[in-house]
Amino acid sequence: MAGKENELKTPRITAQPVVSQVMGEQTQDPSTRKHLLVRLEEELKRPVISFFTSFRYPVMIEDKDADMLEGVLQKTDLSNGLALILNSPGGDGLAAERIINLCRSYSKKGEYWAIVPAKAKSATTMICFGSSKIIMGPASELGPIDPQLTFVDPKTKRVSWFSVFNIIKSYEDLFKRATKEKGNLEPYLQQLAKYDEREIKELKSALALSEDIAIKSLGSGMMKGTKNETIKKKIRIFLTPEHTKAHGRPIYRDEAGGCGLKIEAKNADDKLWSVIYELYIRTDTFVAGRASKTIETKNHAFSASVPDGGQDE
Repeated sequence: MAGKENELKTPRITAQPVVSQVMGEQTQDPSTRKHLLVRLEEELKRPVISFFTSFRYPVMIEDKDADMLEGVLQKTDLSNGLALILNSPGGDGLAAERIINLCRSYSKKGEYWAIVPAKAKSATTMICFGSSKIIMGPASELGPIDPQLTFVDPKTKRVSWFSVFNIIKSYEDLFKRATKEKGNLEPYLQQLAKYDEREIKELKSALALSEDIAIKSLGSGMMKGTKNETIKKKIRIFLTPEHTKAHGRPIYRDEAGGCGLKIEAKNADDKLWSVIYELYIRTDTFVAGRASKTIETKNHAFSASVPDGGQDE
Protein backbone atom coordinates (compact mmCIF):
# COMPACT_ATOMS: atom_id res chain seq x y z
CA MET A 1 0.00 0.00 0.00
CA ALA A 2 2.83 2.32 0.92
CA GLY A 3 4.51 1.52 -2.36
CA LYS A 4 1.33 2.43 -4.26
CA GLU A 5 1.07 5.68 -2.30
CA ASN A 6 4.66 6.59 -3.13
CA GLU A 7 4.02 5.75 -6.78
CA LEU A 8 1.11 8.19 -6.91
CA LYS A 9 3.16 10.94 -5.32
CA THR A 10 6.09 10.53 -7.69
CA PRO A 11 5.96 13.42 -10.18
CA ARG A 12 5.87 12.54 -13.85
CA ILE A 13 8.38 14.14 -16.19
CA THR A 14 6.25 15.67 -18.95
CA ALA A 15 8.65 18.23 -20.40
CA GLN A 16 9.71 17.62 -23.97
CA PRO A 17 13.38 17.18 -24.88
CA VAL A 18 15.07 20.44 -25.81
CA VAL A 19 15.51 19.26 -29.40
CA SER A 20 11.74 18.70 -29.73
CA GLN A 21 11.00 22.09 -28.22
CA VAL A 22 13.40 23.85 -30.61
CA MET A 23 11.99 22.00 -33.63
CA GLY A 24 8.48 22.92 -32.53
CA GLU A 25 9.48 26.56 -32.28
CA GLN A 26 11.13 26.51 -35.70
CA THR A 27 8.08 25.03 -37.42
CA GLN A 28 5.56 26.81 -35.17
CA ASP A 29 3.92 23.52 -34.28
CA PRO A 30 0.36 23.98 -32.85
CA SER A 31 1.66 23.03 -29.40
CA THR A 32 3.59 26.32 -29.31
CA ARG A 33 0.27 28.23 -29.39
CA LYS A 34 -1.79 26.22 -26.93
CA HIS A 35 -0.85 28.37 -23.93
CA LEU A 36 -1.97 31.50 -25.78
CA LEU A 37 -5.38 30.00 -26.54
CA VAL A 38 -5.71 29.01 -22.87
CA ARG A 39 -4.88 32.57 -21.75
CA LEU A 40 -7.39 34.07 -24.19
CA GLU A 41 -10.14 31.76 -22.96
CA GLU A 42 -9.42 32.78 -19.39
CA GLU A 43 -9.67 36.47 -20.30
CA LEU A 44 -12.69 36.24 -22.61
CA LYS A 45 -14.61 33.71 -20.50
CA ARG A 46 -15.55 31.70 -23.56
CA PRO A 47 -13.89 29.13 -25.86
CA VAL A 48 -11.52 30.46 -28.51
CA ILE A 49 -11.12 29.00 -31.99
CA SER A 50 -8.58 30.33 -34.47
CA PHE A 51 -9.16 30.02 -38.22
CA PHE A 52 -6.27 31.09 -40.46
CA THR A 53 -5.70 30.63 -44.19
CA SER A 54 -2.48 31.56 -45.93
CA PHE A 55 -1.79 34.85 -47.64
CA ARG A 56 1.22 33.20 -49.26
CA TYR A 57 -0.27 30.10 -50.87
CA PRO A 58 -3.20 30.15 -53.33
CA VAL A 59 -5.82 28.73 -50.95
CA MET A 60 -9.20 30.14 -50.02
CA ILE A 61 -12.00 29.54 -47.52
CA GLU A 62 -14.07 26.69 -48.93
CA ASP A 63 -16.89 24.35 -47.99
CA LYS A 64 -14.64 21.65 -46.53
CA ASP A 65 -13.29 24.23 -44.06
CA ALA A 66 -16.81 24.48 -42.67
CA ASP A 67 -16.80 20.68 -42.23
CA MET A 68 -13.49 20.89 -40.38
CA LEU A 69 -14.81 23.71 -38.18
CA GLU A 70 -17.97 21.77 -37.38
CA GLY A 71 -15.86 18.87 -36.18
CA VAL A 72 -14.11 21.24 -33.75
CA LEU A 73 -17.40 22.81 -32.60
CA GLN A 74 -18.83 19.37 -31.81
CA LYS A 75 -15.96 18.67 -29.43
CA THR A 76 -16.03 22.06 -27.67
CA ASP A 77 -18.16 23.14 -24.70
CA LEU A 78 -19.97 26.18 -26.11
CA SER A 79 -22.19 26.93 -23.11
CA ASN A 80 -20.70 30.43 -22.95
CA GLY A 81 -20.63 30.96 -26.72
CA LEU A 82 -17.35 31.23 -28.59
CA ALA A 83 -14.79 33.67 -29.97
CA LEU A 84 -13.54 33.09 -33.51
CA ILE A 85 -10.12 34.53 -34.41
CA LEU A 86 -9.98 35.12 -38.16
CA ASN A 87 -7.10 35.88 -40.50
CA SER A 88 -7.61 35.15 -44.19
CA PRO A 89 -7.77 36.80 -47.64
CA GLY A 90 -11.24 35.27 -48.08
CA GLY A 91 -12.83 32.70 -50.35
CA ASP A 92 -16.27 31.28 -51.12
CA GLY A 93 -19.22 33.37 -49.93
CA LEU A 94 -21.44 30.30 -49.50
CA ALA A 95 -18.78 28.70 -47.29
CA ALA A 96 -18.70 31.91 -45.24
CA GLU A 97 -22.49 31.80 -44.84
CA ARG A 98 -22.30 28.18 -43.71
CA ILE A 99 -19.61 29.02 -41.15
CA ILE A 100 -21.83 31.81 -39.77
CA ASN A 101 -24.74 29.39 -39.40
CA LEU A 102 -22.54 26.73 -37.80
CA CYS A 103 -21.13 29.11 -35.19
CA ARG A 104 -24.56 30.46 -34.30
CA SER A 105 -26.18 27.02 -34.22
CA TYR A 106 -23.57 25.33 -32.03
CA SER A 107 -23.17 28.28 -29.67
CA LYS A 108 -25.50 27.87 -26.70
CA LYS A 109 -25.84 31.66 -26.69
CA GLY A 110 -26.83 31.70 -30.35
CA GLU A 111 -24.01 34.11 -31.18
CA TYR A 112 -20.24 34.42 -31.44
CA TRP A 113 -17.55 37.09 -31.32
CA ALA A 114 -15.14 37.71 -34.18
CA ILE A 115 -11.56 38.76 -33.43
CA VAL A 116 -9.47 40.27 -36.22
CA PRO A 117 -5.77 40.36 -35.29
CA ALA A 118 -4.66 41.57 -38.74
CA LYS A 119 -6.61 40.92 -41.96
CA ALA A 120 -10.12 39.48 -42.37
CA LYS A 121 -10.80 40.21 -46.03
CA SER A 122 -13.60 39.51 -48.49
CA ALA A 123 -15.52 36.38 -47.40
CA THR A 124 -13.75 36.57 -44.01
CA THR A 125 -15.31 40.01 -43.53
CA MET A 126 -18.66 38.32 -44.21
CA ILE A 127 -17.99 35.87 -41.37
CA CYS A 128 -17.34 38.89 -39.14
CA PHE A 129 -20.70 40.34 -40.23
CA GLY A 130 -22.39 37.27 -38.74
CA SER A 131 -20.90 37.87 -35.28
CA SER A 132 -22.46 39.82 -32.42
CA LYS A 133 -19.35 42.03 -32.18
CA ILE A 134 -15.96 42.40 -33.84
CA ILE A 135 -12.85 42.90 -31.71
CA MET A 136 -10.20 44.89 -33.61
CA GLY A 137 -6.82 46.39 -32.87
CA PRO A 138 -5.39 49.65 -34.21
CA ALA A 139 -4.20 48.07 -37.48
CA SER A 140 -6.88 45.38 -37.93
CA GLU A 141 -8.39 45.28 -41.41
CA LEU A 142 -11.75 44.34 -42.89
CA GLY A 143 -12.39 44.75 -46.61
CA PRO A 144 -14.88 44.91 -49.48
CA ILE A 145 -16.91 41.74 -50.01
CA ASP A 146 -17.52 41.99 -53.77
CA PRO A 147 -16.52 38.66 -55.38
CA GLN A 148 -13.23 38.25 -57.18
CA LEU A 149 -12.21 36.01 -60.06
CA THR A 150 -8.96 34.23 -59.18
CA PHE A 151 -6.35 33.22 -61.72
CA VAL A 152 -3.24 31.20 -60.85
CA ASP A 153 -0.32 31.19 -63.28
CA PRO A 154 0.53 27.47 -63.76
CA LYS A 155 4.23 28.23 -64.11
CA THR A 156 4.96 30.90 -61.50
CA LYS A 157 2.02 30.04 -59.18
CA ARG A 158 1.41 33.76 -59.01
CA VAL A 159 -2.18 34.60 -58.06
CA SER A 160 -4.12 37.43 -59.70
CA TRP A 161 -7.57 38.71 -58.78
CA PHE A 162 -10.10 40.55 -60.90
CA SER A 163 -13.10 42.35 -59.44
CA VAL A 164 -16.42 40.89 -60.56
CA PHE A 165 -17.98 44.32 -60.03
CA ASN A 166 -15.45 45.98 -62.34
CA ILE A 167 -15.83 43.29 -65.01
CA ILE A 168 -19.61 43.80 -65.04
CA LYS A 169 -19.27 47.59 -65.01
CA SER A 170 -16.75 47.60 -67.87
CA TYR A 171 -19.09 45.41 -69.95
CA GLU A 172 -22.11 47.60 -69.24
CA ASP A 173 -20.18 50.82 -69.95
CA LEU A 174 -18.85 49.42 -73.21
CA PHE A 175 -22.31 48.22 -74.26
CA LYS A 176 -23.82 51.62 -73.44
CA ARG A 177 -21.19 53.45 -75.47
CA ALA A 178 -21.77 51.08 -78.40
CA THR A 179 -25.52 51.73 -78.44
CA LYS A 180 -24.89 55.48 -78.52
CA GLU A 181 -22.29 55.28 -81.28
CA LYS A 182 -23.62 56.51 -84.63
CA GLY A 183 -20.45 55.95 -86.59
CA ASN A 184 -17.97 53.06 -86.66
CA LEU A 185 -19.13 50.23 -84.36
CA GLU A 186 -16.28 47.86 -85.20
CA PRO A 187 -13.98 48.79 -82.23
CA TYR A 188 -16.86 48.24 -79.79
CA LEU A 189 -17.89 44.94 -81.37
CA GLN A 190 -14.32 43.66 -81.17
CA GLN A 191 -14.13 44.43 -77.45
CA LEU A 192 -17.63 43.11 -76.70
CA ALA A 193 -16.72 39.85 -78.42
CA LYS A 194 -14.35 39.14 -75.51
CA TYR A 195 -17.32 38.97 -73.12
CA ASP A 196 -19.79 36.11 -72.80
CA GLU A 197 -23.26 37.37 -71.86
CA ARG A 198 -23.98 34.13 -70.00
CA GLU A 199 -20.88 34.65 -67.88
CA ILE A 200 -21.88 38.24 -67.18
CA LYS A 201 -25.24 37.02 -65.87
CA GLU A 202 -23.46 34.51 -63.63
CA LEU A 203 -21.17 37.25 -62.33
CA LYS A 204 -24.18 39.48 -61.59
CA SER A 205 -25.74 36.61 -59.63
CA ALA A 206 -22.50 36.16 -57.65
CA LEU A 207 -22.44 39.88 -56.84
CA ALA A 208 -26.08 39.80 -55.71
CA LEU A 209 -25.44 36.68 -53.60
CA SER A 210 -22.56 38.31 -51.75
CA GLU A 211 -24.71 41.34 -50.96
CA ASP A 212 -27.62 39.15 -49.85
CA ILE A 213 -25.48 37.08 -47.47
CA ALA A 214 -24.00 40.21 -45.91
CA ILE A 215 -27.34 41.97 -45.39
CA LYS A 216 -29.10 38.88 -44.01
CA SER A 217 -26.21 38.06 -41.66
CA LEU A 218 -26.20 41.59 -40.25
CA GLY A 219 -30.00 41.77 -40.15
CA SER A 220 -30.19 38.63 -38.04
CA GLY A 221 -27.24 39.63 -35.86
CA MET A 222 -25.61 42.89 -34.84
CA MET A 223 -28.08 45.00 -36.90
CA LYS A 224 -31.19 43.06 -35.92
CA GLY A 225 -34.32 45.15 -36.33
CA THR A 226 -32.81 47.31 -39.07
CA LYS A 227 -34.45 47.28 -42.49
CA ASN A 228 -32.52 45.61 -45.30
CA GLU A 229 -32.40 48.76 -47.40
CA THR A 230 -30.97 50.69 -44.45
CA ILE A 231 -28.32 48.03 -43.86
CA LYS A 232 -27.38 48.17 -47.54
CA LYS A 233 -26.88 51.93 -47.34
CA LYS A 234 -24.83 51.66 -44.15
CA ILE A 235 -22.42 49.04 -45.51
CA ARG A 236 -22.21 50.33 -49.10
CA ILE A 237 -18.45 50.81 -48.71
CA PHE A 238 -18.15 47.02 -48.27
CA LEU A 239 -20.36 46.06 -51.22
CA THR A 240 -18.41 47.51 -54.14
CA PRO A 241 -14.89 48.88 -54.80
CA GLU A 242 -16.37 52.24 -55.84
CA HIS A 243 -15.47 53.78 -52.48
CA THR A 244 -12.30 51.88 -51.60
CA LYS A 245 -11.08 51.96 -55.25
CA ALA A 246 -9.47 48.55 -54.79
CA HIS A 247 -10.70 45.23 -53.38
CA GLY A 248 -7.63 44.82 -51.19
CA ARG A 249 -7.79 48.28 -49.64
CA PRO A 250 -8.25 48.12 -45.85
CA ILE A 251 -11.37 49.22 -44.03
CA TYR A 252 -10.19 50.02 -40.51
CA ARG A 253 -12.17 49.88 -37.30
CA ASP A 254 -13.27 53.53 -37.16
CA GLU A 255 -14.66 53.37 -40.68
CA ALA A 256 -16.29 50.01 -39.96
CA GLY A 257 -17.87 51.40 -36.79
CA GLY A 258 -19.20 54.32 -38.79
CA CYS A 259 -21.08 51.81 -40.96
CA GLY A 260 -23.03 50.60 -37.94
CA LEU A 261 -20.93 47.54 -37.11
CA LYS A 262 -20.43 46.77 -33.42
CA ILE A 263 -16.70 47.19 -32.98
CA GLU A 264 -14.80 46.66 -29.73
CA ALA A 265 -11.53 48.55 -30.13
CA LYS A 266 -8.35 47.38 -28.43
CA ASN A 267 -5.20 49.46 -28.05
CA ALA A 268 -1.76 48.12 -28.89
CA ASP A 269 -0.72 48.22 -25.21
CA ASP A 270 -3.80 46.28 -24.05
CA LYS A 271 -2.70 43.05 -22.30
CA LEU A 272 -5.36 41.02 -24.09
CA TRP A 273 -4.29 42.41 -27.45
CA SER A 274 -0.65 41.49 -26.84
CA VAL A 275 -1.71 37.85 -26.45
CA ILE A 276 -3.87 38.03 -29.59
CA TYR A 277 -0.98 39.59 -31.50
CA GLU A 278 1.48 36.89 -30.45
CA LEU A 279 -1.02 34.21 -31.45
CA TYR A 280 -1.41 35.95 -34.82
CA ILE A 281 2.34 36.11 -35.49
CA ARG A 282 2.87 32.47 -34.59
CA THR A 283 -0.15 31.13 -36.52
CA ASP A 284 0.46 33.29 -39.58
CA THR A 285 4.05 32.00 -39.68
CA PHE A 286 2.69 28.45 -39.55
CA VAL A 287 0.34 28.95 -42.54
CA ALA A 288 3.11 30.67 -44.50
CA GLY A 289 5.43 27.71 -44.14
CA ARG A 290 4.36 24.30 -42.88
CA ALA A 291 0.63 24.50 -43.74
CA SER A 292 -1.76 26.49 -45.91
CA LYS A 293 -4.63 26.78 -43.42
CA THR A 294 -5.42 25.76 -39.86
CA ILE A 295 -8.25 25.60 -37.34
CA GLU A 296 -7.16 25.35 -33.70
CA THR A 297 -8.45 25.31 -30.13
CA LYS A 298 -6.55 24.62 -26.93
CA ASN A 299 -7.38 20.91 -27.36
CA HIS A 300 -7.60 20.37 -31.11
CA ALA A 301 -5.65 21.37 -34.21
CA PHE A 302 -6.42 20.65 -37.85
CA SER A 303 -4.37 21.91 -40.76
CA ALA A 304 -4.26 21.60 -44.55
CA SER A 305 -1.07 20.79 -46.39
CA VAL A 306 0.79 23.20 -48.63
CA PRO A 307 -0.33 23.06 -52.30
CA ASP A 308 1.99 21.12 -54.63
CA GLY A 309 4.99 23.20 -55.56
CA GLY A 310 4.07 25.84 -53.01
CA GLN A 311 6.79 25.26 -50.43
CA ASP A 312 10.33 26.44 -50.99
CA GLU A 313 12.94 23.78 -51.45
